[in-house]
Amino acid sequence: MDFDLSDEQRQLKDNLERLMAAEYGFDKRTAYAASPHGWSRELWATYAELGLLAVPFAEADGGIGGGPTETMIIMEQLGHAMALEPYLATVVLGGGFLRHGGSVEQKARLIPGIVSGETTLAFAQQEKQSRYDLADVATTARRDGNGWVIDGEKGVVIGGDAADHFIVTARTAGARRDHTGIGAFIVDAKSTGLSRRGYVTQDGQRAAQLTFAGVKVPASDVIGDSAGALPLIERVVDEGIAALCAEAIGVMTMMHATTLDYLKTRKQFGLTIGSFQAVQHRAADMFVALEQARSMAMFATMMADDSDARERARAISAAKVQIGRSGRQIGQEAVQLHGGIAMTMEYNVGHAFKRMTMIDRMFGDTDHHLARLAGLGGVIG
Repeated sequence: MDFDLSDEQRQLKDNLERLMAAEYGFDKRTAYAASPHGWSRELWATYAELGLLAVPFAEADGGIGGGPTETMIIMEQLGHAMALEPYLATVVLGGGFLRHGGSVEQKARLIPGIVSGETTLAFAQQEKQSRYDLADVATTARRDGNGWVIDGEKGVVIGGDAADHFIVTARTAGARRDHTGIGAFIVDAKSTGLSRRGYVTQDGQRAAQLTFAGVKVPASDVIGDSAGALPLIERVVDEGIAALCAEAIGVMTMMHATTLDYLKTRKQFGLTIGSFQAVQHRAADMFVALEQARSMAMFATMMADDSDARERARAISAAKVQIGRSGRQIGQEAVQLHGGIAMTMEYNVGHAFKRMTMIDRMFGDTDHHLARLAGLGGVIG
């Protein structure tokens, strides 16, 4: 199998690498994080100009018809820079619902705004009792004439503090953990009865707590089957995990490269600490862990749009397990080999380790996906 990038994909990678190197130094990232939205609106507009926001959407919908590989390239470079912009929330997750389940009208209404950088989305799924179970939905949606009324709460909505629209999961029928009776709804952030409380997450990103109190949603804003959205949700989340795996490769690559540079310059006993054999072994172990994670991230990318939900789930969970293990190993080694400097807020390694920890927790941590993989019969069933 050919793993080489095409000329167009290589150009995308090179262009984005140059952009992030110029626009995302540590000081600039700190300034972006301190801005009202927690990320750069100007840089988001640049993403739009470069076509990054149009990548996964079909040409008929105003996109450029890219696939999982292009998304992998973008997410890896965003991860390397520890970018704060809501690309995952808006383009991968929100856009995923539109691509796979949106009606012609919904696509025409929202995708042009996403592509131009004028519209941002956020996926409101997690609830205080649900943990990693996508079917555990207590938020309700009840019929009201030709529309729906949503009541409930959603937490840790990544990018939710500044999003223009939410993709909200709500139960339309059945018991709380039933796999049927779940719908996905497009909800305007300005809707009456919807309140949100934004906050900064541990890794410097932004999220929100949402409360729905009689929020009215027209029938035209239901995505697909109002009682059978779980397969769509699972597909979009699997694609989101594949994108997170690619982002993690960028974060780990940065931690590894930063650590090597430090080992080549920090001196102890008159010698650079990188000249000590024990330290070299630890740096080599970091590289092995990185390459193991990279291969599994590529596997997740290959399987992200597989139509067989079971095979896709196996691949995604296997990748998430390896990403979690490698991320923890590389993060711990990077912090330890840097010594006290890695524990300061003025150095990027500690921030990168925080981001890796958050990536591990999103949509299921290592233990969760290991159990899921075992339940599916392993990588090869």
